[in-house]
Order: sequence, then C-alpha cells, then structure tokens
Amino acid sequence: MTRPKPESGEIVPIATNRRARHEYEVFETFEAGLVLVGTEVKALRAGQCSIAEGYVTVHDGAAWLRNAEINEYSYGNRLNHQPKQVRKLLLHARELKKLEGKARDKGLTIVPLRLYFKKGWAKVEIAIVKGKKLWDKRATKADQDAKRMIARVQRRGGRDDE
Repeated sequence: MTRPKPESGEIVPIATNRRARHEYEVFETFEAGLVLVGTEVKALRAGQCSIAEGYVTVHDGAAWLRNAEINEYSYGNRLNHQPKQVRKLLLHARELKKLEGKARDKGLTIVPLRLYFKKGWAKVEIAIVKGKKLWDKRATKADQDAKRMIARVQRRGGRDDE
C-alpha cells in the first residue's frame, strides 16, 4: 500500500513511538534528517518501519539512529538494505553539541518520537528523555483519567449520569 502524495510543506506521518511518552519524561525535542538509500525510502513510503526500540547515540561528531527497523522493500533486488542498520542523522552543529552534552549526563537518553516526511524529505523527531519511575507512570495515568472525566462531564452539560 502506497501513501498518497502530500501537498507542498505537508507533514506525512510514517511511524510514532507511542510507548516513549509513557515510559519517559520528555525534556527537549529536535528535528533531524535521515541519510537513507533508495529502497529504504520506498519502504518508508509503504509504511514498513518501526522506531519503538530505537535510540540515538552521538560520537565522532555525528548522531546515529540505532535499532530502528525499516523492513526490506518487497520489490527490491539484491541491492536491498539491511533492516536494522545504523543510520546517520543530520543536525545543525549547535544541536549536535547540545545533544552530545546531554547524552553524557547520567540518566538521560535520546530516543526517536516519530518518523515522517516533510516536503518530501524523511525526518525523525528525537527527544532528550529520562526514564519514569512506576509512581510517575501512575500519576500520569491518574491525571489523564481526571481530564477525561472532566471532559465527559462538560460534554453532558454538567450532568454526571454514571
């Protein structure tokens, strides 16, 4: 299944890491370009990828996306790509320095949040995160439930029929 062609400047989502917002506390996000080969782009356009287990490392003056899976393109030939290969991320120098400094801090890591096409270019949104404790997850869940209940009561005009 191929996705429809986007209008100019439109963001076309490919994959999201829904688990990341549950498992981690997000501090800062960045948009990075991806260095890809032809069959990887075709596989992304078909939506054949997963970034749930991916993470980013910074070394040798570059950022690298690791453990993100872009499945082989079904119509590819012997030049098809490896699904879990390391992919280079394209960032501005100041963003790279900031990421490198934060990556050294204890307890912080860099994970991909979503993968998308923007103006025809593959982009990944990465974030500096810290793992949540179990009680943090429970507090977040309780807040979401309370907001959902308030919205339900407001929709019913102030009546709570439950």
